[in-house]
Amino acid sequence: MDKLLYKVFPYFFTELASKYFRVEVEGAEHLPSRGKALICPNHSGVSGFDALVLHHEIVKACGRYARVITHKLWFVNKTTAIPAQKLGFVEATLKNGLDALKKNQMVVIFPEGEQGNFKPSSKAYQLQEFRRGFVRMALETETPIIPTLILGAEETHINLSKLKLTKYIRGLILPLPLNLIPLPSKWRIIFLEPITLPYPKSKLKDRELILEVADEIREMMQERLNRELNPGNRHRRR
Repeated sequence: MDKLLYKVFPYFFTELASKYFRVEVEGAEHLPSRGKALICPNHSGVSGFDALVLHHEIVKACGRYARVITHKLWFVNKTTAIPAQKLGFVEATLKNGLDALKKNQMVVIFPEGEQGNFKPSSKAYQLQEFRRGFVRMALETETPIIPTLILGAEETHINLSKLKLTKYIRGLILPLPLNLIPLPSKWRIIFLEPITLPYPKSKLKDRELILEVADEIREMMQERLNRELNPGNRHRRR
């Protein structure tokens, strides 16, 4: 059923987006051919193209369909919810993530949430605070975490600011992009080596440990991002 839902328009659209952004992929060998995995990328670009393109490249690299934990705005009505489900999106809840991992599926979760996706362009490639849900999912289901870097998505949209509308809907934040049509920046997606947490499930109640693990993974990803963006690095973006 997943394959039937993913073909035709969704596949055509995401393949077109992949070619438009001239996507290059590194570290695809870290994606498992079977079993569960928690793929944790940085989030940017306002529009959610990073989720679409990343999922498409995962399918191309290992032939598997991941579940993408996605902003609740995709599911406010059937008009957006049905296409989202066809693309493998599921609403961002801890239960949805755990259910997918317990079925030995791959799950994509953006630890920064909308804070990363909607941050202004002046803060490009500055990782925002990681939510801790991904660590809890990994601990409870004994799932390896695959930190993932997406370079180039920051440049697809120029975001002036973010609007906090929590006064009207709890937790609602929206971007203020300068352009609606994405710019054709060149992308690179880098799947880093999987991380297996060496802690038992009993540590789920240890809030300090979970916070520490989330911060350590964020710092590691930030350091690697900084190296990739260094003009002296041979892998720098063109």
